[in-house]
Amino acid sequence: MTDHLIITTTAGATEITLNRADRANALGPGLVEGLLGAVDAATWDGTRLLVLRGEGKSFCSGFDLSDLEDVSDGDLVHRLIRIETLLQAVYHAPFPTLALAHGRVFGAGADLFCACSRRIAAPGTAFRMPGLGFGIVLGTRRLQVRVGEDQARRIQNSGLTFGAAEALDLGFATEIAEPAAWPALIDAERAAAHTLTPQATADLFRVTATDTRDADMADIARTASVPGLRARIAAYREQALKAAGKK
Repeated sequence: MTDHLIITTTAGATEITLNRADRANALGPGLVEGLLGAVDAATWDGTRLLVLRGEGKSFCSGFDLSDLEDVSDGDLVHRLIRIETLLQAVYHAPFPTLALAHGRVFGAGADLFCACSRRIAAPGTAFRMPGLGFGIVLGTRRLQVRVGEDQARRIQNSGLTFGAAEALDLGFATEIAEPAAWPALIDAERAAAHTLTPQATADLFRVTATDTRDADMADIARTASVPGLRARIAAYREQALKAAGKK
């Protein structure tokens, strides 16, 4: 357990719970680095299944903007690159990854959900991927793998919020299940993860995962490095708050 994560391992299944409920599990630097370390450890400690979930009311509300006024463009670029590094580590993990989402799943939180090989949403879950609203290309190719080219463009062009049922129809989620059913789903996924040898499982995930890591990293570095990143994010946040009637 770290300050921002609860990590348990049972019979080859490593369960990681995002534990920043007071911030809706927003991805601040500490949480991102903790997740990177936990995912890396899982690749060599015998993990056969990685489970991601969130404490509190939401799985993950996205990029942490709580200190936006105190950071530089360079700080933000570095944070976004580390988030992309995390997303790549999850997407290319050599074992099944299971996301259990509820509440708000926005921005980089939706990208984290999307990066997992099995993606379960509770009824009432809300998804949104607004990054292009402030000029950031993050996770677009992985989104396209899940939902197809046309729907990926629609989701990212509009910045729309969509629910669990639409996520399932699109292929963004693989199923909908009440949180009460999640323990049984984890047990079933754990059993399925032991069907093949670890090497055979790793080979299966390696050859079936579209590998665009270099292009994805280049895209986030290029788009985030355009001068004025902090101002663009601040303007987008203000616009979103006004639209929600909070300003």
